[in-house]
Amino acid sequence: MGYMDKDIAPQNDGALIDAYSQSIAAAIDIVGPAVSRIERVGGRQGHGSGFAVSPDGLIITNNHVVEDAKVVRITTPDGFVTEGRVLGRDVDTDIALIRANTSTGAWAKLGDSQHLRRGHIAIAIGNPLGFEWTVTAGIVSALGRSMRAASGRLMDDVIQTDAALNPGNSGGPLVSSGGEVIGVNTAVIQG
Repeated sequence: MGYMDKDIAPQNDGALIDAYSQSIAAAIDIVGPAVSRIERVGGRQGHGSGFAVSPDGLIITNNHVVEDAKVVRITTPDGFVTEGRVLGRDVDTDIALIRANTSTGAWAKLGDSQHLRRGHIAIAIGNPLGFEWTVTAGIVSALGRSMRAASGRLMDDVIQTDAALNPGNSGGPLVSSGGEVIGVNTAVIQG
């Protein structure tokens, strides 16, 4: 018979799963209302996700979601549709900033990714392939990775997660279990 210290005895697996589930659900409740579907208006069609970061309608997304569009259509989780204009873009970091024509109602708090560790919970919220908003969860599997932007520039300090990212999740937030944005989902990998 083996010896087991009572202080390290297995806990109730149901309680652990429930705590994990509650952590994910709470983070989604905090950030989910700030996540919108972003569609290009005119020119080449396409869509992805974005998330409001201020009450006056500033939205962050990926540059490859908006590409060369000047105007985008924004659909919030409650079905409200408005337009917005692309204020700026950085091809080298694949980030774009949009200003919605109206307030988005909810906004996400930006966290500090410098305090992340491998193994921390990572929650990806987005709008894959135009379906309803989805959530996937995993962990931060690596920090400080590099990947190529569409411009060919090597982006450093990329967060790698095993949370599934699908086309359409691009531009959505990568969220901590505390409900803070720790990164921007990028589902397009350049060769």
